Amino acid sequence: MIRSHRVRLTSLVFATAAGAYALDRMTKALAEHLLPTHPVKLIPSVLDLTYTTNRGGAFGLFGSAPYLFLAATLVVCVAIVVASFNVSRPALGVGMGLVLGGALGNLTDRIVRGTGLNGRVVDFIHITGWPVFNAADSAIVIGAALILLAGLRHRPA
Repeated sequence: MIRSHRVRLTSLVFATAAGAYALDRMTKALAEHLLPTHPVKLIPSVLDLTYTTNRGGAFGLFGSAPYLFLAATLVVCVAIVVASFNVSRPALGVGMGLVLGGALGNLTDRIVRGTGLNGRVVDFIHITGWPVFNAADSAIVIGAALILLAGLRHRPA
C-alpha cells in the first residue's frame, strides 16, 4: 500500500509538470500569434496582455549570462526529479511539478528562440506596477509557495 501511494505521488509530480509545461507552451504560442499587433486590456490600468520578450531572468536580470539560467534550471530539474520519488504529500508533489514544468517551459523558450541559450523568453501577462511575466513564471512562483507551505505545515514540534 505504501509503495502504491508513493507511485501516485511521484506520478502527480510529473503529471503536474506536464500540465504546467503544456499550458505555458500553448499560452506563449497564442501570445506570439495574437498579441504583437493587438494587446488586450482586461482590466484597464490594472491587467493587460501584451507581447514582449525577455533575455534575462526574473525582471530581466542577468540577460548577458544565459549559462546561469541553464545551470540553475538543470540543477533544479534534476533535484526535483530525484526528490519526486520520495514525495510524501500531495501539496508538495503539485508544488514540485509546477516548478519543474515552469522551469522547462522557460528553458524551451531559451533554446528555440535564439542561438544556443541566448534565446528570449516570451512574456505577456502585465499587471500594472509589475514586470511582464508568463505562465511558466506563475507556475514557478506558485509551486515554490506550495513547497514552502507544505514544509511549514509538517514541521516537527
